[in-house]
Amino acid sequence: MSNTHHPQRSRALLMLVLATLFWGLSFPLIKTILFLHGRLLPEAGPWFSAIYTVAPRFLLGVLVLVMVKPWAWRGLTRGELKQGGVIGLFAAAGMLFQNDALQFTAASTSAFLTQFYAITIPVYLAVRARRSPGAVVWTSCALVLVGVAILGNFNWRELHLGRGEWETLLSSLFFMGQILWLEKKEFAANRAFELTLVMFATQAVIFAGLAGMTAPDAAALVAPWTSPAWLACTGVLTLVCTLGAYGIMNAWQPKITATEAGLIYCVEPVFGSVMALFLPALFSVWAGINYPNETATWALLVGGGLITAANILIQLKPSAK
Repeated sequence: MSNTHHPQRSRALLMLVLATLFWGLSFPLIKTILFLHGRLLPEAGPWFSAIYTVAPRFLLGVLVLVMVKPWAWRGLTRGELKQGGVIGLFAAAGMLFQNDALQFTAASTSAFLTQFYAITIPVYLAVRARRSPGAVVWTSCALVLVGVAILGNFNWRELHLGRGEWETLLSSLFFMGQILWLEKKEFAANRAFELTLVMFATQAVIFAGLAGMTAPDAAALVAPWTSPAWLACTGVLTLVCTLGAYGIMNAWQPKITATEAGLIYCVEPVFGSVMALFLPALFSVWAGINYPNETATWALLVGGGLITAANILIQLKPSAK
């Protein structure tokens, strides 16, 4: 393998840092939308509230992609339909549980726990290959488990984590499936724009259907669209955290190594946690909700630090021959 760097490597690194910043913003932003749902839709249950933070995001995303490239549908290949559909299913399940979990845990906690897939992927691949993942992976697993226990305020007497923490860990397993399908060699010829379009469309259809099934009434589907604050948050979530972040990832990640990309993605929960320290109060004043700033507690610093250290250790592990 050649050690020659891509000529746009430096710019690619900066662009992926920007993508993690956008994803980090999504955690306090989604939490704000959930608080708005509590005010706008007091009769709606937690599942509808979680679903309706995602459905508009991908419906609008599909519309924007179609406007950018109206005839993309005509040239879709069977491989793009298959890969995009399966990735969309995994991503939809992951986002469903992740967004519901945000109603029961802090945005910073969710950001760190979502990175659980960095550990489960090498373990899964080792089990599938019927070999031990090695000392580095086992050490990283131990660090993650301790970090999860600290972040989730694990009850050692009852062996219990809260609903928000369990759902976030479950969502991470679905995100693992998304990543594994994205890297399948049989789909190497698939185009990024068309793949993203199928993925977004799959999620839009799923969440639109779920929203219709869980809505308390037809008015609940319309009420949020009358709120300027909700529209602004959903617009930023769509344009910045969805189209912007995924667009950057698909365009620039191929220009650097997987190790470099993995290390950069470890910054996402750090961005999310830092923004959760000051954005909630700003969003509260602007949106008319009561979403207090989070604080940098010892549990967040130690638990999040252990998970981040484990992720970095995994990414720096030399590839097996």
